[in-house]
Amino acid sequence: MENCIFCKIVAGNIPSAKTYEDDDFIAFLDINPKGPKHTLLVPKAHFVWFLDLPDELSDKFFRVARKIATDLKNETSADYIHLGIEGKDVPHAHIHLIPKTL
Repeated sequence: MENCIFCKIVAGNIPSAKTYEDDDFIAFLDINPKGPKHTLLVPKAHFVWFLDLPDELSDKFFRVARKIATDLKNETSADYIHLGIEGKDVPHAHIHLIPKTL
């Protein structure tokens, strides 16, 4: 999608601090973090909402999110990783992963 900031990041037209990448997804640090290592996981293909993803990608979305959450928990002093599924403010499905302490 031409005006989508996440599509521009996927295409390499906007720099990002990438933390994960495979054929289907990219993860990078949020530019307005809610805490240290606040990460966004984004499908490379443009889907506005989570429910728009085909089954195989929606399943993989959560497998990759779990891997990233595990890595974040191991890299930080977080007690847990907050997950938020979004698509409203930036119209491209994505998951926020935010390390949190109790």
